[in-house]
Amino acid sequence: IAANEKLIRAQTLAEWVPAGKISIGGQTSTVPAECTSFQKVNAPTRLGTVTVATLNLANPTRIDRSTIIAEPGEIYASQQNLYIATRHWWWWPAPGQRDTTYLHKFDISSPDAALYVASGTVDGHIVDQFSMDENSKGFFRVATTTQFRVPDTRNPNNWWGTFETVSHVNVLAESNGSLDVVGQSEDLAKGERITSARFIEDKGFVVTFRQVDPLFTFDLSDPTKPTKLAELKVPGFSTYLHPMDANHLLTIGTYVPEPVNGVQPDWRQRALQLAIFDVTDMKNPRQSHTQLVGTSSGYSEAQHEHKAFNYFPAKKLLAIPFIDWNYNATGSSYWTYFVSDLRVFSVDATTGFTPRGAISMRDMYQVQSYYNWTYYWTPQVRRSVMADDFVYAISDSGIRAANVNNLSMP
Repeated sequence: IAANEKLIRAQTLAEWVPAGKISIGGQTSTVPAECTSFQKVNAPTRLGTVTVATLNLANPTRIDRSTIIAEPGEIYASQQNLYIATRHWWWWPAPGQRDTTYLHKFDISSPDAALYVASGTVDGHIVDQFSMDENSKGFFRVATTTQFRVPDTRNPNNWWGTFETVSHVNVLAESNGSLDVVGQSEDLAKGERITSARFIEDKGFVVTFRQVDPLFTFDLSDPTKPTKLAELKVPGFSTYLHPMDANHLLTIGTYVPEPVNGVQPDWRQRALQLAIFDVTDMKNPRQSHTQLVGTSSGYSEAQHEHKAFNYFPAKKLLAIPFIDWNYNATGSSYWTYFVSDLRVFSVDATTGFTPRGAISMRDMYQVQSYYNWTYYWTPQVRRSVMADDFVYAISDSGIRAANVNNLSMP
């Protein structure tokens, strides 16, 4: 041990941590990491580090790094601070042990350096970066679902027990290098999980799901008392909430019909669903408009990736990539039955959704031999761009453009 320690201490930090390099005028200089830029948090973690690196383009002569011994995770940034949320889970949870999320805060107000300032924990796990938000007063809001194991009272022979879930909106504040929970909502939707969340100033919105889609609205004006104002139940669930204006949310998710007399409906009644929620009255929200898209086989990457959700407010247009399976198609090729579109809709808070058509890229599949198919090549539409009166559908196989008034003729 003594000999190994001697060997380790004889090495430089650059041999353990890669150094940065800067080239100016043909001259390259090495920018090593500094020991003082590393922080160790008091929490269990696997091997690895997370580094926030800063390069000020107005003064590109140095690279500043701030590193913590932690795992990467979801990121949220305000104008002043950056937060990293890292999941912790139990390999073999004992009764009472709960899921946990570690939160690490960096001050990014300086253009020259990001400074690590605090860490904390909150019960439960987040869905995505939209589950986090910092208000103008520096309070950090997080929507989490917590899972924990409890004894199975219905089946005492089940030694493993059973799992329960509950959700909360938590508010944290920085204090002496620690992020502390200063406020927490009441228990939300026991047995359900959060599928989407959004915070807008002093308003909070959370969607959970098991059979129906409760949209919860919150008053967050008092950080110590995040207060549930209302709960709206509608069939299905939303996976992304987009602020349409001050009083409306534009959402994407899945329509799931409610059971009738305890009987589950035919799963083929499911479909991708767009919806508008009117939250003018936070105590009485309502789902004002819906639009089903495709069949039960349909799917859009926008359901789980907000970069694929393209809302163009100046033109009141929404574009989403969409894939589906057309059982009524004819042809010998497997891909004849496949649908790969960019679907475009006019969206208005008063009149709802109006389908404008689609840019099809199904032929991108048909030109690819079935036997040469590779999983990492994705010819279906994945992204879009809208500019003026033109819409662009983008996939790994190419870009196709059309006028919004004649989408079927690219």
